[in-house]
Amino acid sequence: MSESPRVYLARAGRHGEDEDLALVEGLAILGFRDVPSLNGAHDKNAVTKLVEAAFPDAKPGKRANLSGQLSAFVLSMREDDFVVLPRKNTSQIAIGRVTGPYRHTTVNGELRHTRPVRWSRPDVPRSTFGQDLRYSFGSAMTVCRIRRNDAARRVAAVFDGNPDPAVTEDKNETPESTTASSNEITDLAELAHDQVVARVESRFKGHEMAVLVNAVLKAEGWETDLSPPGPDGGVDILAGRGSLGLDAPRLCVQVKSQKAPADVTVYRALQGTMQTFKAEQGLLVCWGGFNKVVLRESRQSHFIVRLWDDIALVRAIYENYERLPAEIQAELPLKRVWMLVPEDSTE
Repeated sequence: MSESPRVYLARAGRHGEDEDLALVEGLAILGFRDVPSLNGAHDKNAVTKLVEAAFPDAKPGKRANLSGQLSAFVLSMREDDFVVLPRKNTSQIAIGRVTGPYRHTTVNGELRHTRPVRWSRPDVPRSTFGQDLRYSFGSAMTVCRIRRNDAARRVAAVFDGNPDPAVTEDKNETPESTTASSNEITDLAELAHDQVVARVESRFKGHEMAVLVNAVLKAEGWETDLSPPGPDGGVDILAGRGSLGLDAPRLCVQVKSQKAPADVTVYRALQGTMQTFKAEQGLLVCWGGFNKVVLRESRQSHFIVRLWDDIALVRAIYENYERLPAEIQAELPLKRVWMLVPEDSTE
């Protein structure tokens, strides 16, 4: 009887620089460029020797950490296992399945550590998963196996297009209240973002998200006209410059609080609304992000229409927080914190 598929986290660059390449090429791609080919490494001891040769002056702990990550990628990962890629450039998670063995091969003109992956679900909203799994996906490791919280069953369900069963089975689950295991190495910035996301999701649903976006725009100096709840005629917010909001540029804003990525019909509808209101600029806000068709088409209107997913909206909240109304600050209490960054364990 064959083992059930397991779940591995595999990042694509510290800042997500290899994400698009990985998804287009159908690969999981690691950094660690100073480590030579591991094609001939058949056990962890062989991987360790190659890592030690590549980093002779590194601390033993760092070498052991790197050897463990590469061993998981090269030796432990099997065909049909799930690979989870938390995307840095969008607030989405790509899920794929391994389709072949490790290869040290040329990708985009340079040698890289790779595994072939069929990325069948490249744009799953992070909010699809319960906060406990999002904590695990926030590991500071570049690659590791995700074992806790029934991860394999839950990732398999989402991969098949279903909700996270842990969330649907426990209707009282509150992502804000869950905590990370004390023995997990966590990307603290990603963890903090997820907590803010969970708070916004719980406090600014439906029309309230348009209220939040409206407050951010006013804090940035726009004079705005917010549509009341109910049918909005294709526009949630009209905004302009000047004391009366009559000066150019004029802005049409559509806000979608949905957790699913917006499709191209929403994007094109905003463009039509901009023509109706004779607006020079548009802003489409979708909490669940955007599918690849929208992202591709929006490049053609880069200087006319902007897209905000939850990452962009939260970033705008950070930048304008002190100027937001007191009632919104009360619903979303934030504090700037400086912390020491731990030694790098990823690339």
